[in-house]
Amino acid sequence: MTYEVVVEEAAPGLIAAVRASVPVGEAGRAWKPALDQVWAYLRANPGVRRGHNLFLYQHPEHRDDPMVVDFGVQVYEAFEPAGNVRCVATPAGLVARTVHRGSYAELAAAHEAIHAWCAAHGRMIGAASWELYGDPTNDPALVETTISYLLA
Repeated sequence: MTYEVVVEEAAPGLIAAVRASVPVGEAGRAWKPALDQVWAYLRANPGVRRGHNLFLYQHPEHRDDPMVVDFGVQVYEAFEPAGNVRCVATPAGLVARTVHRGSYAELAAAHEAIHAWCAAHGRMIGAASWELYGDPTNDPALVETTISYLLA
């Protein structure tokens, strides 16, 4: 798949999230318990307007250090923390963004495309990135995930 990387100004967005410390590359194995807590909170609080799943990654200073990840769901109003679920904001600023269409198993290629684009254009990646997951579908070829990297 060919990825078009665009640079855009991102406004902050809110997510209901559970934070976890995860080794780089292991988020795919760690998301479910955290996201289950978030969805349990949202089902118990139907007045909280919600959108799609969104995972916010804080990049570690050293590659071997774990990442801090907020596994969450977009929300449209701030709320008070409840248990492990808290209100977190995605960062505002200039981002390099692309859309991946296809299986989550192939998502790494979209991340690699952004890294390659930044290297080719002399852009430095900042302290955070996030993945916004589109509507669920039974056809993996139709799944859309938007990947955003904050630029330094």
